[in-house]
Amino acid sequence: MVSSPFTGPQRPGAGLPRLPTPPSGWPIGSYSTYEEAQRAVDFLADSQFPVQDVTIVGVDLMLVERVIARLTWGKVVGTGAASGAWFGLFVGVLLSLFNTTGSAFGPILVGLVTGVVFGVVFAAAGYASTRGSRDFSSASQLVAGRYDVLCQPRHAEQGRDLLAKLAMKPGESQPE
Repeated sequence: MVSSPFTGPQRPGAGLPRLPTPPSGWPIGSYSTYEEAQRAVDFLADSQFPVQDVTIVGVDLMLVERVIARLTWGKVVGTGAASGAWFGLFVGVLLSLFNTTGSAFGPILVGLVTGVVFGVVFAAAGYASTRGSRDFSSASQLVAGRYDVLCQPRHAEQGRDLLAKLAMKPGESQPE
């Protein structure tokens, strides 16, 4: 769960630190993927363990940028036109709701055309500003080398015992 300015005493997330704070607790499991750590915490929850004392901590963080596609002027202009068209269509529909004179299609058409024009102009300007130094699109993701499951000391031994039972089940993920 992520802390939020909207959490309060009666809302989920109450008691979470408001400022970035290092995690506390004793390690009760270590996993190579987030999915395995999540599965371990889910097992604890299914076993009626007090999971509010548990924290999953990503260790050895890495920023991974996966290249999706090569960019060309055609792709940039096409994507800008499509994006602008959706936004223009949205604005045109909103304007048509308040249009008391004439057809409802006039504002929709104007919004669509204007959106396409602005979408193409902004996409082309952004791509041209890179001057060919970034001719690809990518997606970035923050991943960890391992994921430790920590628990507050009062329940750490019980959590460790439960996760040991999970590790002994055939076909289940093994902690590191």
